[in-house]
Amino acid sequence: MDIRGSWQPPRRADHTAIVGCDLFVDGIAVESPGASADLARLHELARERAGGFVWLDLHEPTEAALTSVAAVFGLHPLAVEDVLHREQRVKVERYDDVVFLVVRAAHYAEHERLTATSEIVSTGFVRLFVGPHFVIAVRQGTVTELSSLRLELSGIPEKLAGGPWSVAHEILDRLVDVYVDIAGALQTDVDLAEAAVFTPGSDVAIEQIYQLKRQLMRFKAAVLPLHRPLVALAGKQFADLPKEIHRYFRDVADHHTAAMEEILALDDVLNALLQARLTQLTVDQNNDMRRIASWAAIAALVTTIAGVYGMNFTHMPELSWRYGYPSVALFMVVSVAVLYRSLRRAGWL
Repeated sequence: MDIRGSWQPPRRADHTAIVGCDLFVDGIAVESPGASADLARLHELARERAGGFVWLDLHEPTEAALTSVAAVFGLHPLAVEDVLHREQRVKVERYDDVVFLVVRAAHYAEHERLTATSEIVSTGFVRLFVGPHFVIAVRQGTVTELSSLRLELSGIPEKLAGGPWSVAHEILDRLVDVYVDIAGALQTDVDLAEAAVFTPGSDVAIEQIYQLKRQLMRFKAAVLPLHRPLVALAGKQFADLPKEIHRYFRDVADHHTAAMEEILALDDVLNALLQARLTQLTVDQNNDMRRIASWAAIAALVTTIAGVYGMNFTHMPELSWRYGYPSVALFMVVSVAVLYRSLRRAGWL
């Protein structure tokens, strides 16, 4: 999240897609050419200087731009091909001395009221290339930005002194912190939905709960797959990483596990709410059907009596009696009253 307010991607004057480029030596930015960077020269300088590395931030590069960057930094063609495919699964892969990591970023949209069409969670991709002397972040979508993180870390050289993997850790830590924040916001949404479902007379629609379920599923699809890559980065598969970096990744993995557990708990609650609301609707429908059937029975009783005396046969009981009509009308009223009371007592009315 941008510490300076609403963020918009910088306008680019060319096709390079570079929105940030810095050369760091011992954690201090010695060059920050930005979009006009000579990447080959910066990479060469980073390799010549101890503790030097390039931090490059790309936003939705074209195939030509990405191919050009890959040629400078020696990125594997298969990893480049993965970047060009907009939809990729979350993963971590090693290509010689370069590690390729795919992560899904998420964003939560504030809203006053959840509706059946509310889109409150959006996602995008962050692909990281981490090499001995560079870290390249390739972002897709506008759900996250790294400018504020770059600005923040530039004032703390000791955090960047660890090299490219320190930057990779800080990026993952920022993304996971956003996961935790979004999980907390969704918890509030679920609590409100739960209160509405169990409030008598509430008009909460099943579509609203289902839409919240859809948003949670989208968020879940972004968060849960990151578990294995984080465990791998903190484990023996990447034993060549500095011990301190391993500790940091274990901390990120712990935060991610907490977010993941909260998401799974919310998923269970929403499943229960959907079932409860469906049960409520079924009960309401049954009550409506019983009321309709009760009034139909009352109408049928009156109709039956009137039908019998409307047959107009010559020899019918009491047909010529002076008090026949009021007597039958009274009988109808009494019969309806008795039936109505019986149905009320049975809970049908």
